[in-house]
Amino acid sequence: MEQFWHIVNNVELNTTSAIFRITLSLLLGSVIGIERKRKGQMAGLRTFSLISMGACIAMMLSIYVCQETVGLLRGDPSRIAAQVLSGIGFLGAGTIIQMKGSVRGLTTAAGIWIIATIGMAVGCGLYLIAVVATILVLVVLTILEQIEHRVNVGNEARTIRLKVKGIVKTIKPYRDVLERYNIHLSRVYVEYDYEADSTRLNLLILIREHSDFIEVFSALHDVHPTISISLSNQADLS
Repeated sequence: MEQFWHIVNNVELNTTSAIFRITLSLLLGSVIGIERKRKGQMAGLRTFSLISMGACIAMMLSIYVCQETVGLLRGDPSRIAAQVLSGIGFLGAGTIIQMKGSVRGLTTAAGIWIIATIGMAVGCGLYLIAVVATILVLVVLTILEQIEHRVNVGNEARTIRLKVKGIVKTIKPYRDVLERYNIHLSRVYVEYDYEADSTRLNLLILIREHSDFIEVFSALHDVHPTISISLSNQADLS
């Protein structure tokens, strides 16, 4: 075992150390990928594993080229590694979804970027750093997420859009309903249609993620005879 650790920790690459680094990068990438897939993200186990292994191999290629051609002292192992980080940026952008002004997938994109750096760390032989970094990523994705929800940091901006019969002269009843459900009303946009005798209300709110709007909609409907009610992103006020 001592001889094995000496081989895999050797500065110069060899077949044994290369296989060990690829395997370790696969395992570390899989751990993060499983967590992302459990959250229903598109990029999961296979994606994170392949990214981690690819970054690891790219890092080893950088080292190997310098080692075998110009020597470690005169070579520049950072060149290929720098291109890996640039390429990962495009891959991460592919996981970001934009729909009606609502952006989703930023955390997964950041995860793709950091798993690439973890793979590169393994490729350099920084095993302990790579393992610790993987553990810290899991802490961020699990424990910090729970803390974020508990302290209401995870509030999201949304717009409740209502079309109401008649001309609404005060929004106080709507504000009271939202306060009852601990929803902060930040701004109100009103449009009167006197010809059709109706009012359009856009209520800009701050609400906790994953909140249930069914009861809120029902309570808002009871304030005035309501033609329609919907929920949209804050930027969608058309």
